[in-house]
Amino acid sequence: MSAQTLLVETFYHDVWNKNDAAKAKEILSPDFRFRGSLGPEKTGPDGFAAYMQSVHSALGEYRCLIKELIVSDNKAAARMLFRGIHRGPFFGVEATGKTIEWAGAAFFEFQDEKISQLWVLGDIDSVKAQLGLVSLTGQMSPPPV
Repeated sequence: MSAQTLLVETFYHDVWNKNDAAKAKEILSPDFRFRGSLGPEKTGPDGFAAYMQSVHSALGEYRCLIKELIVSDNKAAARMLFRGIHRGPFFGVEATGKTIEWAGAAFFEFQDEKISQLWVLGDIDSVKAQLGLVSLTGQMSPPPV
């Protein structure tokens, strides 16, 4: 297993799935740049940890599942599945208790044996449809009551 593969697997299995900010500081570079589908760009392990905490607050039992991983010298790409139980405000919708899931893709860069950048693209339309904010055809729906 390559060092890059181990970093990506640790990032999802230990950092994200266990909500482990201390582990994030071990594997993310000090100037780490993160751009996720659910919010603005975050910098540094602390900026990322705040983002991670907000997702875990909204989605209980939140999990990131690696479906496919391709690694080269200093880059990696992963096909992902994200899943959680809607337990807190998410996209302005109060908790529904529903399990929601969506597909995504993650693009990593590595420097000095740490993750230096990550850009995640997720199927936000699917998330919004599951929350009742849009129909599956993309039409806006009124917020749930």
